[in-house]
Amino acid sequence: MFIDIAKRCCPAFLYLLLALIAVAGSSTTVCAQEQVENLFYYVDAEDAFQSFKANSDYISIVAPQKYSISRAGVVWGEVDPRVMDIARENDIKVIPLIMNPGFDRQLFHEFLQDTTAQRRTIQMMVELALEYDYAGWQFDFENIHISDREAFTNFYRNTAEAFRPHNLSLSAAVVPTNTDYDLKTAYHRFLYEYWRGAYDLKAMAEIGDFLSLMTYSQHTRRTPPGPVAGIPWMEEMIRYLLDDLQIEPQKISLGIPFYSTYWYADYTDERGGFVNGSGASYAKVMGLVDRYEADLVWLEKQQTHYALWNHDGVYEYAFIEDQRALVEKLKVLQKFNLRGISVWRLGQEDPAVWEIFRN
Repeated sequence: MFIDIAKRCCPAFLYLLLALIAVAGSSTTVCAQEQVENLFYYVDAEDAFQSFKANSDYISIVAPQKYSISRAGVVWGEVDPRVMDIARENDIKVIPLIMNPGFDRQLFHEFLQDTTAQRRTIQMMVELALEYDYAGWQFDFENIHISDREAFTNFYRNTAEAFRPHNLSLSAAVVPTNTDYDLKTAYHRFLYEYWRGAYDLKAMAEIGDFLSLMTYSQHTRRTPPGPVAGIPWMEEMIRYLLDDLQIEPQKISLGIPFYSTYWYADYTDERGGFVNGSGASYAKVMGLVDRYEADLVWLEKQQTHYALWNHDGVYEYAFIEDQRALVEKLKVLQKFNLRGISVWRLGQEDPAVWEIFRN
């Protein structure tokens, strides 16, 4: 009966609803989730294409990270025509990302001081969307200094106003924060000044259609080993938007990682020896687990697996995103009645995650 209702109300979202039914176990709660949106990020790599091709039935939005801007506001890039063909055949919306290439802070700062460059970018985005039938665009501008916060918000507002007559969606991938003032360490000060603070989350939520909250990269190469996206941390970031900023849940798309992270000892002539960490596919980290005969350990509080092993006297670590971790993250989506999920990225996942969508 619930499947019939889902087919009539929103057929594109049926498969994510099945996953929510599985994790929620409550028909009353699931009814509130009928408009769930499942957005998947795509990069120009063959593993991403093969994943998109194989699992297109379960995707409602594909977001290729393929467009960049120059200092002069010139937009450049292209989406793989094979992706466009599959999207048309399966009624999948295409919402490309537009970014400062390499997350170049100085380039974007200069761009935000140039109103002519911004108008050029906005006009090119409109024309590209109309030519290729994009449903809209998502901003993926990162590594922005806090001093550019107001200029960035104004650029976002001007873009939304230009998109409105053409019925184009505008959203933004944003780095989450849990405070605008209570910064505990020098590292948290750095994160806020260069990564978090430039996003006026409340204003952007009101201006655009939704925010893709990047509730992943909790731990990175800049930190000690830890979860990619521990459940307590994810919930803390969400509660800040909902409770402190009073942002509507349907304006928030929950960022979910398909990638895992691997930490190891590294060396360069410039830095000497240091701890390095990098995102890695599920296949890569499980290959390392197998190679070094490591044991997977489930962290109950964080709701994720990790493994550590001895590599010639030095311990290496992996925190692993798999099917079991995804189920727990979908419970967070259902708990807060959010708009949907924004998944980084196709091609890096545990193949078993698609069983959740297929049921």
